[in-house]
Parts: sequence; C-alpha cells; structure tokens
Amino acid sequence: MRNKKSKFLAFIFSFLPGAGHMYLGFMKMGLSLMGEFFFLIFLANFFRIDSLIYIAPLIWCYSFFDCINKCYLSDEEFAYLEDRYLINVNDILKFDKNILKKRQLIIGVVILIFGCYVLWNTFLNSLAYIIPQEIFNIISNISRTVPQILISIVIIVIGIKLIMGKKRESDNND
Repeated sequence: MRNKKSKFLAFIFSFLPGAGHMYLGFMKMGLSLMGEFFFLIFLANFFRIDSLIYIAPLIWCYSFFDCINKCYLSDEEFAYLEDRYLINVNDILKFDKNILKKRQLIIGVVILIFGCYVLWNTFLNSLAYIIPQEIFNIISNISRTVPQILISIVIIVIGIKLIMGKKRESDNND
C-alpha cells in the first residue's frame, strides 16, 4: 500500500516529467513519462525534426497535472491507484500475439535503414576532411533532409490508414 507524500515536494518534482510520479511511488508511470519525454527529444535532435519538439509540452503538461491530481485524491482513492506503464507491450500484443512475426519484414527493414543511416553519417563525418567543403555541405544537407522526408511520409501514410479504417468501420456499421 502506497502512502501519500508531501504535496509541496510532489509539486517540485513534477516539473520534471515522471519524477513527481516516482516520488509518489508510481515508478512504472514515472519511468514511462520520463522515457517518452526524453526519447521524443532524442528523436527530434537525432533526425533534426524540430517540429517534433512541439509534442514535448503535451507530455510535460500531462505529467505535471496528473501528478498534482494524484496528490489531491482522498486516501482511499490514492490507495487504489494502480502503478502501470503508459504503453505496455503485453497490452499491445494481446490483440494479436503474432504481430511481430507478421511485421518481421517491416521491423527488419526499419532497423536496417536506421543502421545504414547511422553508418552513413559516421562515414560522411570522416569525409569532411577529404572532399571540398561545398560538396560536403551539399551531401550533408541532403543526408539531413532524407530522414525528415521519410518520417513525414510515414506519418501521412499512418494518418491515411487510420482515416480509411475509420471510414470502413463507419460504412460497415451503416
């Protein structure tokens, strides 16, 4: 059974996503929030997709206000709260246990592309001293733009699939 903690310290810790939850004893929830927040920042910096950073305040606000709301629950309500991960792999795989087998090719291709991208950037950095600066700048700019374009295309395709799936679902219900 989890005991309530100081509201003031929870408030202070809640400024770092997940830390307030961890202080209150919700380690899984806190780790999820903190991991999502910093992983999002890593992805935005690694792929140089600045617009991805605009999602970070959403995670921060959710984490902050969820922690504060948990502080103001009654002792009974607080005691019954469950500590769970925000995204649980077991819950995702419940609807189809063979999802990884079905998507093995796609996952393999994504990992292969990511590995090639990291290798290319490492190779490109070593070329900086060998090739002329103008050519290096052109290749470097193209190399930075390709992941942004690919991720944008993936987001658009996922959005279209979600819209089409919802449209098919509503057509089937009619």
